[in-house]
Amino acid sequence: MKWALLSVWDKRGIVDLAKTLSADGVKILSSGGTGTALDEAGIDFTEVSAYTGSTEMMDGRVKTLHPKVHGGLLGRRGIDDTTMAEHGIAPIDLLVANLYPFEQMALTIPDLDRLVEYIDVGGPAMIRAAAKNYRDVAVITDPGDYPLVADALKRGGFSPEQRFMLARKAFARTAAYDAAISNYFQSSGAECAPVITLQYRNGRQLRYGENPHQKGVVYGEAGIAAVAPLQGKQMSYNNYLDLNAAAGLLNEFEDPAAVIVKHNNPCGVSLGAHVLEAYIGAREVDPVSAYGGVVAINGEVGLPLAEEICSTFVEVAAAPAFTPDALDTMHRKENMRVVVLPHPSGGPEFRTIAGGILMQETPPYREHWQVVTDRDATPAELRALQMGWKVCKHTRSNAIVFASQQKILGIGAGQMSRVDSAKIAIEKSLFSLEGSVVASDAFLPFPDTLEIAAAAGATALVQPGGSIRDDEVIAVANNLNMAMVFTGIRYFRH
Repeated sequence: MKWALLSVWDKRGIVDLAKTLSADGVKILSSGGTGTALDEAGIDFTEVSAYTGSTEMMDGRVKTLHPKVHGGLLGRRGIDDTTMAEHGIAPIDLLVANLYPFEQMALTIPDLDRLVEYIDVGGPAMIRAAAKNYRDVAVITDPGDYPLVADALKRGGFSPEQRFMLARKAFARTAAYDAAISNYFQSSGAECAPVITLQYRNGRQLRYGENPHQKGVVYGEAGIAAVAPLQGKQMSYNNYLDLNAAAGLLNEFEDPAAVIVKHNNPCGVSLGAHVLEAYIGAREVDPVSAYGGVVAINGEVGLPLAEEICSTFVEVAAAPAFTPDALDTMHRKENMRVVVLPHPSGGPEFRTIAGGILMQETPPYREHWQVVTDRDATPAELRALQMGWKVCKHTRSNAIVFASQQKILGIGAGQMSRVDSAKIAIEKSLFSLEGSVVASDAFLPFPDTLEIAAAAGATALVQPGGSIRDDEVIAVANNLNMAMVFTGIRYFRH
């Protein structure tokens, strides 16, 4: 290794790296702020402008865009040697570069004329040049990879596998950088960005996809996508889907709560004085469906709760924390995945369709609960309606949910007919529905669902409203002495 070019915005570790290179006799090229940092540390280096014979210009916009720089990065050893020698181009063996922080600055600088100065041009050009010529040039874009340099110097150079790995990281970085800039420009002043570019990192192979004959991979560095079990088998494709659904519903509650999800639908939800009581209540809603489900709890799991969870078959147990004795107990269920719930991770939602993706965002909104019947809902009914409504939001349409103040009593999900959902919820319920309430994720197009709910014992109903037959449905509710609340918000989940 004879020449290294150092050009970084993030200067963490760069001085120590330069000292390591210099001690091994590597000549250093640098400029700008990186050069200033090296100079202050007393490290010898050659200014890029002195090497190229071309001064920096245009407030630093042009400094590394020169044939002697890019020729040194792109020159193929053994092929371009003569050309490089003719033009006085030194072969650059190592490029260490990271980019102007456009992503961060875009969050704080609203003025595009100022923001464009954080669009790096020379940096990506050098990184791409070095990565293209990875067989001859090592390129480092991540300060976390600086220790590789010292090891390479001891061994006499980077291995081919290391060079390829570093090039792969380099291209991923410039792709993400360009994507951030493109997305900013595409969305600026536009209600709908005509082009969107996405990048997800941390890809991990799964055993298979939804079914054993399908391949599956998970990508992501935050939220549910990033979780790995403390114990148990590897998370499966379906485990991630169900845990995501369970965590989304669990976030609706502040009181001690437990959620059990099976095939992306809640099959048990309960509140309690403590999380143990909440879990037992959730499991009692539908013990058959809870078998082999994903359990999410919004408080620390201690030994008594761990023993309850281990008393049946649970695929995934997730909570913010687990006590040491709880983990010891759960370890006896060696295949059960135990996961620490991450903080909620927001952002747009994406779903794939043939040939493209769908994207939706949920801007801040407010429900407007309005009693539309002659009879007001009692305080107890309102609490139960709120419970049922929260669960309804996270249940596949058409969703009908029977609830009490503390837990769900029956769930009908994913049916083509709202009436069928109501019948399924009633049929599957293991509790008396006398005095219960019911929630519907979308408006009732006819009174039939309300009539079925009333016949089962429900005394109040919550729905978005908005049907052309709202008046007819309200009239039937009045005749049945049911309280009905409109929220003005629909919660379809397809």
